[in-house]
This record gives sequence, C-alpha cells and structure tokens, in this order.
Amino acid sequence: MAKNVAILGASGYTGAELVRLIANHPDIEIKALSGNSKAGRKMADVFPHLRHLDLPVLTRIEDVDFDGIDLAFCALPHVTSQAVISKLPKTLKIVDLSADFRLRDVDEYEKWYGQPHSAPELQKEAVYGLTEFYREDIRAARLVAGTGCNAATGQFILRPLISAGVIDLDQIILDLKCAVSGAGRSLKENLLHAELSEGYHGYAVGGTHRHLGEFDQEFSALAGRPVQIQFTPHLVPANRGILATAYVQGDAQAVHDALVAAYIDETFVQVLPFGQTPSTRHIRGSNLCHIGVVADRIAGRVIVIAALDNLTKGSSGQALQNANLMLGLDEEAGLMMAPVFP
Repeated sequence: MAKNVAILGASGYTGAELVRLIANHPDIEIKALSGNSKAGRKMADVFPHLRHLDLPVLTRIEDVDFDGIDLAFCALPHVTSQAVISKLPKTLKIVDLSADFRLRDVDEYEKWYGQPHSAPELQKEAVYGLTEFYREDIRAARLVAGTGCNAATGQFILRPLISAGVIDLDQIILDLKCAVSGAGRSLKENLLHAELSEGYHGYAVGGTHRHLGEFDQEFSALAGRPVQIQFTPHLVPANRGILATAYVQGDAQAVHDALVAAYIDETFVQVLPFGQTPSTRHIRGSNLCHIGVVADRIAGRVIVIAALDNLTKGSSGQALQNANLMLGLDEEAGLMMAPVFP
C-alpha cells in the first residue's frame, strides 16, 4: 500500500525538488501541498516544469488535512519549522529540511541563529539526518532534521577521516563553492542576475557561517574532543551544485583507503580512483556525491574534493532517502535517476 505524504513549503526550491523526486517513487503519493504565499494556485503555475504531474492545489498549512497522511516534509524557512511542527499531529512522521532541529544543544542553536529555540522538547527527539551515518536512528525516528547542504558535503569528506584517525584534527581547511539555489527562492538584492553573474565571492568569512555549528557538533562528537575547522563558503553564479575542497595533513593513500572503506557499500556516495577529481557537472540533478583524493606536491598534505547537488543529495534527495527509511520502504526508491548531462 502506498504511503501518503504532505509537503509543507512546496512553493520553494526544495519543495519543488521533492515533488520532482516523488513523482517517480513507486510507493509514495503526494496528498497535500502547502505554500502560504501561493495558496490557491496550481503547482503548474508556480513551477511550469511540473506541469505534466497531477498534483494537489497549493493551500495554507492550517488548511491541510493530515488525516491519512503518513509523513510530512517541512521545506519551510528557518525558524518557521519550530512553530509549525509543534502544532502537527504527534503521530505524524516528519522530515524537516530547515535548520531548526539540526543542533542538539539549544544553547548552540541560539548562538548560531541569534534567538532562543522555541521547541526544546521537540529538539530532544530530533535525529540528525545525514543518512549514511545515522541510518538506524533515522529508521526509528519520528522527527528527522535534515543537514545543511554545505554541512553534508563537508561531512562526507571529513567524517571517515576523523573516525579512521588518518588526519591531523587541528589542520583542516574546507573551501566550498555553492550554487545560488542554496540561498533559497525569496527575492534578495545580492542574488539578482546583475549582482551575481560574471563573478563569485566568499561569504560569512571568518567563521560566522551557521553550518559551522553542525561541523563543530559532529566532528567533536566523533573525535571525542573539540574539533574546529577553517571554513569559507563562496557563492558561484550557477543554479545547482556544491564543490567542496578540503586541505588536510596525512598520508594520501591512507586518506583514500579510509574513504573507500567508509563508502564501499553506499549507493549514493562514490569514491573515485586515486588521483581523479569530481565535478558538479557529473552529479547535477542526482542524489550522488562524488569524492576524489589527490596527493599534494608537499609531502604529508592531501587534497580531498567532493561534489554534490545542493538541492538533491544536499537537501530534498537526502530528505526522501530518510523518509524511505522512516516509512519502511526501499532506501533507494525514487532516487536512482542518473545525473543530467551536459
């Protein structure tokens, strides 16, 4: 029997991406779509690329009938999810794509997001949604907090290396390029074509990016002691994709071996042959993450590069992967599409 889902916030990029993915899912049906600013409109009017699908009309969240809904995806703006999820039926499974439940310590949430957490009791039951590393916890969860797309990319590189003890934990630099869809769909002056095209720039430079809270949380827990990395994200004039380059100290072959061992049985994270590097053009529109390892010309230094689609593996694809586990379905269902090339 098919599982029924609602997508709250379907008028944003990640909501539309969820619709695109679920349209090819054999065991999930979309029963409700919300988009408060677009309530009453058809998805075809908001996203013409979905015109061929028979979808519910967008409605306001308070008008969604959750009777018979097995799981809700919350593709809502940060902060909004806390208030919305608090009012949803307690029997409903939820995958949240916002930042609202990613940080286990509510004091850390206030530090990084500048306001108190409004649902600390819900935070206690939230499971961090990096599927490949929290699979069994996610399978049993009611509330899963999807990772940040930048945070996911960096963790796919660094978690296995920290766990294997093959790098210097005090010498980690992560340089990341993210496409503009990672900033969401709302109108912002700095994201206008004339402001963004024909150049790229760093942002949140100097350790102010909120995804550092996730890195601190996850890497320190793995290492059993505080781990802080240097991290600079850059906004590039592309629609989709993240390319993350990590500079670490260790033996290059040992680094490659640790990544191969970590992902040998993983469908969606693929380690390239030693010396090869990935490109965002080879993962676009897919739920794949490609990782490459190269030995630096300076002995003892290693370059590790990862590429994924920020809207798919970094967000909506990850959310569907988690939902499959929560609903007792094949984890890969709806996610085996090939990348779009060229």
